[in-house]
Amino acid sequence: MQNDSSAKEAVLEVSRPGSAPEFVTIRQTPFLIGRGSESGNNLLLDDGRISRRCAAIAEDNGGFRLEDRGHRLGIFVNGQKVEQAWLREGDVIDFGLQDSYRIVFHTRESQAVEAVLTELSRIPDSGASLPGGGLSKLNLLLEATSLLHSALPLESVLGTMLDYAVAITRADRGVLLVPDPDGALTIRHAHGSDGQDLAPESIFPSQTAVRRAIEQRAGVITDDLNLAGLELQSAESVVIQGLRAVVAIPLFTRPRSGSGCSLLPPPSELLGLLYLDSRRPAAFSNLDRQILDALGAEAASILDNARLLERERERQRLEQELEIGRQIQEALLPHGLKDFPHLAIASTHYPCHAVGGDYFDVFPLTEERTAFLVADVAGKGLGAALLTTMLQGALSGMTLGVAPVKVLNHVNRFLCSHAGVGRYATMFFGIVDRDGGLEYICAGHPSPLLVRCGRVSQLYSEGSFPVGIIDTAEFTAERVQLEPGDTLVLFTDGVTEAQNPAGEFFDDERLCANVASHAGDSVDDLHQGILSALQNFTRGAVQSDDITLLTVRYRNSGRA
Repeated sequence: MQNDSSAKEAVLEVSRPGSAPEFVTIRQTPFLIGRGSESGNNLLLDDGRISRRCAAIAEDNGGFRLEDRGHRLGIFVNGQKVEQAWLREGDVIDFGLQDSYRIVFHTRESQAVEAVLTELSRIPDSGASLPGGGLSKLNLLLEATSLLHSALPLESVLGTMLDYAVAITRADRGVLLVPDPDGALTIRHAHGSDGQDLAPESIFPSQTAVRRAIEQRAGVITDDLNLAGLELQSAESVVIQGLRAVVAIPLFTRPRSGSGCSLLPPPSELLGLLYLDSRRPAAFSNLDRQILDALGAEAASILDNARLLERERERQRLEQELEIGRQIQEALLPHGLKDFPHLAIASTHYPCHAVGGDYFDVFPLTEERTAFLVADVAGKGLGAALLTTMLQGALSGMTLGVAPVKVLNHVNRFLCSHAGVGRYATMFFGIVDRDGGLEYICAGHPSPLLVRCGRVSQLYSEGSFPVGIIDTAEFTAERVQLEPGDTLVLFTDGVTEAQNPAGEFFDDERLCANVASHAGDSVDDLHQGILSALQNFTRGAVQSDDITLLTVRYRNSGRA
């Protein structure tokens, strides 16, 4: 009966912002993780926010299981909070903290090497009787596989692995080919039998052997090309270079355990190809072929792990850039809004992503006039956030005395003339003076709600164009008179289009009804009443748009 069990090794890539990652091999289980050594931790994390008894990794039935051992913020795997979870290759473990440790789990199954060891154990007096130095070759294989968890740079590991392959096969040349962004195989490393680098342009791998290996998803190992099939024997590159032996081993990803309950295994991906050739005929024993297959499996494992590491580091880099963008955007939004002598104000902004496309502001133009606005850039994420920042910079020119209408018309023409930006924005901009005069500009934005004497109505009903769609559009200002106690509720469509778990919208009708029910409350209570109604309605459902709410109440002239 075939034994399906396989030895596994696990390695943790431990990194902290600002420090180079370290690689820690799990040599015993349970493997304890936490702060300080007094709890018997195998991996010490120097962060006062992390619990002393934090987490453990246990080996069970050939797999590795992560357990939360009492970290107060919880343990997260790939962003999901878990009490325990089976770990898979590339899983990311963190502790619910920013600027703290992040651990990437790596594992490799040793089936290929174990098969060679099993084969060798069946041969009597293996060390002396194997033709061609079988034990020596096996030692080379074991040395090569030990590089997998070394701290050497990837390129050094791959180059050394190639040297081992050349030594094991006694080839004249060894080449590692990897796919470029277009999927074409290109030479990444090329070494001679003496370990020296060879110029890639001087190497012409047999495309027939390469193609056959990839199509068959198995190694092509030919001892003597004079005895090979006609297709390979007559291949142009083989004839021109006078080749007598060729080895081509494709390197594919291996299916990962725990990848779901699908009846079909996920398609494997071509990582590269190990190619060796010689002008001398070779004699490959069964053990030689198994060693070559094992070496190919190890090379595939190295490339696959490197690819996953690169993806994880790229994800971390993008997360750091988004975090910087979030911090910049957060710093540009108004904080600690104070009331003005003639205005009371409350505000809330919830981006649905790390950075958002909503924007609001309240700022004095003069001692007599205060400006306030809400804007919503089409789309979400970093692109919307960049345009939001640009709009904020342009609108800040109003504090220099530039007329708001001129600023909006200029911004509109600018965006329209740069069509490649592909973004537009809706906006409401208003200015209230001490005597209650409200001058406002609408650029395709939902009308604010006007609360007057307990009744709720829209400030305007006619539509207009967003900024950045029609270059000939001319925005104009309208004027109304506010009375003491009048309240304006400004919002983005993330409020009315917020959804509950059943997919229903909060909608304008619910918003108006809720505002009316709090019409006699203070500005803060009215504002919080809307947010509470929104929270009760959505019941924790994930939202797909930013939510921005700005409540402004005109008190009186504030004059003595």
